[in-house]
Amino acid sequence: MSQPLIPTKIPIPPHFNPEKVGEVWRVPYQECAAAAEVWAEQHNIQPASSDKTRICLLLIDVQNTFCIPEFELFVGGKSGTSAVDDNRRLCEFIYHNLGTITTIIPTLDTHTAMQIFHPIFWVNADGEHPTPAATNITPADIETGIWKVNPAVANSVTNGDYELLEQQAYHYVKQLSQDGKYPLTVWPYHSMLGGIGHALVSSVEEAIFFHCIARQSQTQFELKGENALTENYSILRPEVLFGFDKRSLAQKNTQLIKQLLEFDVVIIGGQAKSHCVAWTIDDLLTEIKQVDATLAKKVYLLEDCTSPVVVPGIVDYTEQADAAFTRFAEAGMHIIQSTDFI
Repeated sequence: MSQPLIPTKIPIPPHFNPEKVGEVWRVPYQECAAAAEVWAEQHNIQPASSDKTRICLLLIDVQNTFCIPEFELFVGGKSGTSAVDDNRRLCEFIYHNLGTITTIIPTLDTHTAMQIFHPIFWVNADGEHPTPAATNITPADIETGIWKVNPAVANSVTNGDYELLEQQAYHYVKQLSQDGKYPLTVWPYHSMLGGIGHALVSSVEEAIFFHCIARQSQTQFELKGENALTENYSILRPEVLFGFDKRSLAQKNTQLIKQLLEFDVVIIGGQAKSHCVAWTIDDLLTEIKQVDATLAKKVYLLEDCTSPVVVPGIVDYTEQADAAFTRFAEAGMHIIQSTDFI
């Protein structure tokens, strides 16, 4: 068991309603801000600028699309309510540790319709789109004509150059296979830019905003996933960096990587444990090893604030997620619970 992190446990403010974590509602910002300033004074919560130990809370994709039942990619996990339960604990963690968390960095999975992992991008010989969540596309599927790029999409993605789009798409799917990554999964339309699914879970947004005002520390939002020709599970880098022609397809988030390495402590939670959380941690570990492997010891993983993708009867990534966390722990990272305190 690793050493807990937080020296002072602050009470949970009275406005927090754990029964509303699975619902979508409007955060009353002005009222919340006033309450946060009063709460900070009552509990002697100092501005984050005075922190001697700088602690970052990195929250991966705590968005409605993944965390609210009935939304597109709700992470139900084994229990069927996992993401809601995770976020209830996450909110409590933020409130209890309000005076110690220096900066909160929420990532936002950000998509539009015509991207390589959405149904409209692909068609079969009859012009039908693949069934989302139940279809993986492999190099062999493209080679044998089971799936091909939808010609109509080229107008929006590559200025009408269908041949270029075909080459990029085939290269991408093949590169995933060669790199040992998950095959290209066709996902339901999700985290759509401008839509309700893209927004942070209301209760978590409220907790983050409360922290921002109480600690006078600007929340740092990080967007990922806008590139039409690559998935972006990790906030630190897309799945594939270069196209078939060796030209840059997308870039690593070098600024965020540098920033995370400079914090004294990095705490990570969010969704989903098997995908965006695991991929982000894996990329962070890769960057750490290139600088100093012992830096892994400053990373803490909130195991009870993240859950794997489980679609009953279709797919269960629990084993892969647990194996990844075991590997992270072996590298020196700490597996903790949201209730851990000094």
